Amino acid sequence: MNTLSLSPSQRAWRRFKRNRLGYWSLLLFCTLFALSLAAELISNDKPLLARYEGQLSVPVIKNQPETSFGGDFQTPTDFLDPFIQQQFSRPGNFAIYPLNPYHHSTINYFAKEPNPSAPSAENWLGTDDRGRDVAARLLYGFRISVLFALALTAIGVLLGIVTGAIQGFFGGKTDLWFQRFIEIWGSMPELYLLIIFSAMFDPSVALLLVLLSLFGWMGLSDYVRAEFLRNRQLDYVRAARALGLSNWQIIWRHILPNSLTPVVTFLPFRMSAAILALTSLDFLGLGVPPGTPSLGELLAQGKNNIDAWWISLSTFAVLVITLLLLTFMGDALRDALDPRKADR
Repeated sequence: MNTLSLSPSQRAWRRFKRNRLGYWSLLLFCTLFALSLAAELISNDKPLLARYEGQLSVPVIKNQPETSFGGDFQTPTDFLDPFIQQQFSRPGNFAIYPLNPYHHSTINYFAKEPNPSAPSAENWLGTDDRGRDVAARLLYGFRISVLFALALTAIGVLLGIVTGAIQGFFGGKTDLWFQRFIEIWGSMPELYLLIIFSAMFDPSVALLLVLLSLFGWMGLSDYVRAEFLRNRQLDYVRAARALGLSNWQIIWRHILPNSLTPVVTFLPFRMSAAILALTSLDFLGLGVPPGTPSLGELLAQGKNNIDAWWISLSTFAVLVITLLLLTFMGDALRDALDPRKADR
């Protein structure tokens, strides 16, 4: 196909695909993220489908009391209990468990080894100091990290585009006052504010997202501002003004689409920074609430349990692989959007 017949976005996508490392990193990252979104179907202590005394049930969606499966109590069923498993082994009964029969909060009270236990056939990556499966906590922790990074990146990009566009397009005193505000706001001690708010409020993902979003937009705002300052003087903007278009129409229809290159290029790197920020804060105890699966919390456990090498090693491997995939994607995206790299 003749490259001249392709749109700029199609040519950029072809250049991105030619970078094999970045392209396969994108596919692998999307696959891992899709698997983490289905974590309840992959790693869970409740069967996907169960049949007992002729009755079919889906415990992964609705957990029935223990009396429904021959138990004595009205409490939620513990499907790791040897008695419950024996009930399903009887003729006519069955239970289909997920690939990894542990939830991130599951504590195996029937384990044979003391906690933290080394990797085994029951726990592929071992258990932590409370007896929870490390593989399950890594899977759920990876999902939380990526979702948090996506949300923080989206908010930061939105705020960065709005503030950078206003500064770059209007310039003058508007740009001057915004720059002074950014200098003052950027000089505030972010870590101290996190410590103060963590002491005042209960830790939560929403609180952490709000606090980090207050400071995460400034870096991108500078790049958008520079693009708008450059593009507002070009001929197509002057022609739009001569046609009588309003300022916001010029911004939205003409300048913004031609100023998104730095925004798109920095997306993977901003996600990497968000994942590192969440992991660091969780490691320090300033992140998500206790009990929430987190890469930083697992690293802290590895620090406190030096002999349990499997906790630190597996968590470090997941973190490194995630950041490498995002970095390779960012490099490929930067090359694909570079106007100096044209198709031959």
